[in-house]
Amino acid sequence: MIKFERVSKLYPGGSRALADVSFSIERGSMVFLTGHSGAGKSTLLRLVMMLERASRGQVIVNGRNLSTAPDRVAPMVRRNTGMIFQDHKLLRDKTVADNVGLPLLIAGLKYSDIRKRVRAALDKVGLLDKENAWPLTLSGGEQQRVGIARAIVAMPPLLLADEPTGNLDPNLSRELFSLFEHVSEQGVTVLIASHDLNLIRQMRKRVLVLSAGRLADDIPASDDP
Repeated sequence: MIKFERVSKLYPGGSRALADVSFSIERGSMVFLTGHSGAGKSTLLRLVMMLERASRGQVIVNGRNLSTAPDRVAPMVRRNTGMIFQDHKLLRDKTVADNVGLPLLIAGLKYSDIRKRVRAALDKVGLLDKENAWPLTLSGGEQQRVGIARAIVAMPPLLLADEPTGNLDPNLSRELFSLFEHVSEQGVTVLIASHDLNLIRQMRKRVLVLSAGRLADDIPASDDP
């Protein structure tokens, strides 16, 4: 589903975000991406979304080489990817339900189908009672959960998350990681960037470790209790 072949990313001025990174992730896998602040986690996710282009190497997603794909491919790549950002990126002039339903509206679904799927997604993240609320009336943690509902409402083949539990308490963080696990069991490929090492260890999933832009470790999933 995702394959990086000796990928490097350099920014103007010579700043290096990624250096010679190679790995592959199978369809339906749930994988964590961790490392110190500035290690390159967000840049890696942006390459998968075609929000950035690799300076060298190949980024292959679902069989397509994004490094050489024309810019016109980017909207299609993003429509097939659910993305959870650190800063939520909610539309302040839209209700919670309208924010969550936006991917379905863009896809052209009927209103009745959108409403049904939006309510199901909000129920999964524990915010069904907030469907008519405005984003600015929600706590930071609630806003993050709205972002998660929006990302999973269309059940995209690929789900990316950049520190999705940064504003959540440990119990809710564990519940949401379990939700991501359930999504991956339905065939969705899930890649989560996170600093929460304790929770990552509890999940016993594969972990990619970045350090100074390089892949420092690739820890396999564990079945041990």
